[in-house]
Amino acid sequence: MILFIKLLLAHLLGDFIWQPNSWVADKEAKKHKSIYLYLHILLHGILAALLTGEIQFIPYAILIAVTHGVIDLIKLNFQKSTTKRTWFVVDQIAHILILIGIVFLYKNKTIELLWFGNQFWILITGLLFITKPTSIFIKTIISIWSPEESNSHIDNSLASAGNYIGILERLFVFGFILTGHFEAIGFLLAAKSIFRFGDLKEAKDRKLTEYVLIGTLISFGTAILTGLIVQALLLQLL
Repeated sequence: MILFIKLLLAHLLGDFIWQPNSWVADKEAKKHKSIYLYLHILLHGILAALLTGEIQFIPYAILIAVTHGVIDLIKLNFQKSTTKRTWFVVDQIAHILILIGIVFLYKNKTIELLWFGNQFWILITGLLFITKPTSIFIKTIISIWSPEESNSHIDNSLASAGNYIGILERLFVFGFILTGHFEAIGFLLAAKSIFRFGDLKEAKDRKLTEYVLIGTLISFGTAILTGLIVQALLLQLL
């Protein structure tokens, strides 16, 4: 189990945290000719090897990198503007299945070089998942309902403020779950609703209101579910 957690952490870092949007755009434009595709593949191999912390795992890390590149190339060559959402889901499922297969192939009987406890790997993976990866998942899922932009909706909000607000609220919810303060989640949701009420009232746009509500519920739900899963895994180690 802990081997999969480490590999999942490496995947989250390589595919979301340390992959700039400029890399994604260059890969989509140039496909196999993009230098960033190969940097991306190399990064996944290095992360898998380093986070596993075992010299014997290096061949498997190379296998992860190669299969990751093949899956990405398939997606880049077959996806279209109308099928990006579908290919995103298929791409991520394929990567996770590869990691599961690697775990079954590799017997974790070697001496670990990274002296972190299992609780650390579970906690850090949960924390990382609810940041940028979850933001991308939510954006991808609700993009089908994205309301049309109009001049009435343009304001002086900070750049990417909504994204950072979502990340912060999920981190708070995650912390409340692990510390057993479930009631605080209700206060947080109520506070956000109060702050957003004025904006939505002024917008007078039912679609925008529903769009924000769907995004908020998915965000809170993902944070709660992740917190409960991490809590259950941590309890199993006690």
